[in-house]
Amino acid sequence: MKKGRTLQELAAELDRQNAAKKDYIVDADAIAMVTKDNEPRLVVESGNALTSYGALKSYGITGIAHRQIGSYLGIPASYYDRMKAKNPTLLTKNVNAWLTEASGSKRMLRTLDGNARALLSDRYRRIDNWEIASAVLPIIGGIEDARVESCELTDSRMYIKVVSPRTQAEVKVGDPVQAGVIVTNSEVGHGSVSVRPLIYRLVCSNGMVAASGAVRKYHIGRVNEANDDLSIFRDETIQASDKAFLMRLEDSVRAAVSQTSFEKIVGQMREATEAKIKADAVPQVIELASKEYGFTENEGKGILGHLIEGGDLSLYGLANAVTRHAQDVESYDRSTELEAAGYQIITMSPVLWRQMERL
Repeated sequence: MKKGRTLQELAAELDRQNAAKKDYIVDADAIAMVTKDNEPRLVVESGNALTSYGALKSYGITGIAHRQIGSYLGIPASYYDRMKAKNPTLLTKNVNAWLTEASGSKRMLRTLDGNARALLSDRYRRIDNWEIASAVLPIIGGIEDARVESCELTDSRMYIKVVSPRTQAEVKVGDPVQAGVIVTNSEVGHGSVSVRPLIYRLVCSNGMVAASGAVRKYHIGRVNEANDDLSIFRDETIQASDKAFLMRLEDSVRAAVSQTSFEKIVGQMREATEAKIKADAVPQVIELASKEYGFTENEGKGILGHLIEGGDLSLYGLANAVTRHAQDVESYDRSTELEAAGYQIITMSPVLWRQMERL
């Protein structure tokens, strides 16, 4: 499991971002893209000026916001990226032409540190990282001996991964695992608030994110309304709804590390130890798994190396090779995706397993 930030570093950055970020509701046709120093930037035209920053304040555009702009305007990603890399002026012309066509619609513009970090629907429900962390961390502190094993704040998500060593079992002799929970959230439209069980393998500090028992809250709600300066206010109905959800988090976190949830997943892992992979079919199994779970060529090579090194030619061994390789990738987001893929392999469909058996 990748370590990411310390809990203290996460808390400090959440506090900083909470004070620095600004959200606005703007008319889509009042947004414009300009090019400065060969880099695209967003501005809001004077009729919809962000008055707290002054008229025509321009913003840098994050990669996430670029992708959302292209998706909203129906510009294919490959073409958008090509224009951005080779002809930013042409990108600007395309974007502005289609923004003009969007007259009458409104968007939520999320900004941080002088950058447009997301362009979302005006129905997007803001449940932010600071709120989630403020609700979850006291709950974790109340679970005896629980520890934050890893946490991170990326451009797209916040992650808090917790392990409860009091709930432990052996998948096989000498291979202990412990119960845990992963809490994630995205402020930029890359996923719901999510609470999922996490299994921590002590042998090599691997983490496996389980899909079963997940609790989610989607960022969709009533149309957001804005103050005179276009900044968004929260009405009492939205605040009450969010407060009720945050109160439910305690039950969700405790359920994720419960003995019942843990035993079910450990049972699945034990079954996977009995699903053997033929030695001469290992490369083909990696190739098939790569196609099914979206592993890149380099990831496939890394997983193959860990599978051979681990010496456990079973579905359980393959899952562990995937979660072990999760520690090697640079991106924390991708590392967590691989941890989830490990669980998907443990619980793979009978059809896919039969394909592997025939190799």
